[in-house]
Amino acid sequence: MNLEKKNIQKYSSIFRDIEDRYINIHPIQRGGVLTPEAQKVLLSFGDGYSMCDFCFEGRVDRIEKPPVREFLEDLAKFMGMDEVRVTPGSRTAMYIVLKAMTNPGDLILLDSLAHYSTYIAAENAELKVIEVPHQGYPEFALNIEDYRTKILEIKKETGKYPALLILTHVDYNYGNVNDLLTVGEIAEEFGIPYVVNGAYSVGIMPVLGKAIKADFLIASGHKSMAASGPIGVLATRHKWAEKVFAKSKIQGDWSGRKFSNKEFHFLGCSPCHGAPLATLMASFPAVVERVKHWDEEVKKARYFVAEMEKIEGIKALGKQPKEHTLIQFESESFHRIAQQYTKKGYFLYNELKKRKITGLHMGMTKHFKVNIYGLSWEQVRYVASAFQDIAREHNLTIK
Repeated sequence: MNLEKKNIQKYSSIFRDIEDRYINIHPIQRGGVLTPEAQKVLLSFGDGYSMCDFCFEGRVDRIEKPPVREFLEDLAKFMGMDEVRVTPGSRTAMYIVLKAMTNPGDLILLDSLAHYSTYIAAENAELKVIEVPHQGYPEFALNIEDYRTKILEIKKETGKYPALLILTHVDYNYGNVNDLLTVGEIAEEFGIPYVVNGAYSVGIMPVLGKAIKADFLIASGHKSMAASGPIGVLATRHKWAEKVFAKSKIQGDWSGRKFSNKEFHFLGCSPCHGAPLATLMASFPAVVERVKHWDEEVKKARYFVAEMEKIEGIKALGKQPKEHTLIQFESESFHRIAQQYTKKGYFLYNELKKRKITGLHMGMTKHFKVNIYGLSWEQVRYVASAFQDIAREHNLTIK
């Protein structure tokens, strides 16, 4: 292989300075911004499998130094569950649950605003999907009681209940916060295992799995727990631990090799035991503290929506008043203005970047999502005023 040094040198100089130079309002990055403590350990644990220096049992969850084992016990307490494992992302955690708890051809019931990866995980596990519908414009809200209705319909049509109930705590499109406990009570009523996807909630707002009757609680370290990606968290109750964390039974026919200490749904050992796990651990004390201040974050979100909706043609979608910092806006006025520019979709992105704000998806003007989680009040006010300044410069009315 003949690779010219001058052509590949560019890879060694990649650099990102978003958090240093800009206010980042990216919808999926705010909850994952590293704490100062996590930034420090990022370098020292950057080498691959750097948690394995003192691994004597062949499993990352058993490592004592660094104190991974103790950390996972504390993480389980934080999530209000019994046992925890880390995965290469929340989508992998979802797939592991689906694969371990079902058989091919089984039917599962999930919310119609679930993350696309939940559908893909179901497809990979060869499952059939039935959706709980949501309302239309502008709230796109679920009617939680429809879970009961759908369960009864499925029982009538198939003769049995769904294999699993899945609810996304906070959906990734509109930031709607769903009632976890009511679905948990419905699941308990029918004896169906209950899976909660907390990728946009666990780590930024209080969530206790057993309190909302969840059998499985899934989280995302890089979306909501101030960790470098990719890393997910799968928490469960004792009653399902043996099934989901099942040990390998395979044995080589010639060598006789076997791996009875390995958890086979995790392919033996989670591959995220370097920088992702180290940063998850380093940020944990700050994460435990910050969920206590979720009410303040909600106040900022509601203030921001009120300021944005003062702009002619701007409307926040999803349930109101906001209960989460992930917000989608409909922007007829900015979209109309963008049509005057050669690079239409870049109009709003470029205007914000000039004001040292980034994170808006390029190409988005008619609808766009932002997340203001973790910004100071001063930053929230600045971002809102920046949008209003852009509106004024293009002769839009500010109420």
